[in-house]
Amino acid sequence: MINLTKEPQKLAKMIDHTNLKPDATLNDIKKLCMEAKNYGFASVCVNPSNVHFSFETLKEENINVCTVIGFPLGANTPKTKSFETKEAVQCGASEIDMVMNIGALKSGFDLKVKEDIEDVISASNNNLVKVIIETSLLTDDEKIRACEIIKESGADFVKTSTGIGYPGAKVEDIHLIKKCVGSSLKIKASGGIKDLKTSLEMIKAGATRIGTSSGVQIIEQLIKKNQ
Repeated sequence: MINLTKEPQKLAKMIDHTNLKPDATLNDIKKLCMEAKNYGFASVCVNPSNVHFSFETLKEENINVCTVIGFPLGANTPKTKSFETKEAVQCGASEIDMVMNIGALKSGFDLKVKEDIEDVISASNNNLVKVIIETSLLTDDEKIRACEIIKESGADFVKTSTGIGYPGAKVEDIHLIKKCVGSSLKIKASGGIKDLKTSLEMIKAGATRIGTSSGVQIIEQLIKKNQ
């Protein structure tokens, strides 16, 4: 296993450098992109209206543009999510983080949840699709059902949280998701991850991607630790 504590650049490649604030200005997004370039993050994760600008800013770099679909509630119709995904891809997004229809899952409408995910996958043009399940709103049994549905749908990742208004990733949730999906899906831990210690705990539990607005601080903590 890679010793991430000794290789900041390897840890950076596991981070989606994120700014999903509703009041983010174009200068804020430019700063996000420049930080991603300087530190070598896996992607910038931005709202759909900032995808094209981010793509144009980073098109010469080996950094993906990730965006969110049906964000933050997941309650949009499948047609809306599908259109939003197609437009995001046309604007340059190569990673799609969609919010699952949480109410449908809790109502027992598993097929509806699956079809909603499949519609986004179909619209994604074979780009990465991560499905946000908002773990803090689900029981353990519902988390397991969500993971099974996501596996069946053909998505690439289970993502824990939106990070908007609800508690975020917990190590025990990463363990539970990993136990359910094994190696068939990757896991993105997100929401409330603000330091190196928490990031490494999530990765040790099974996360392969970290969604955070604190990417710079996390890598700087690791660099300082190695000095």
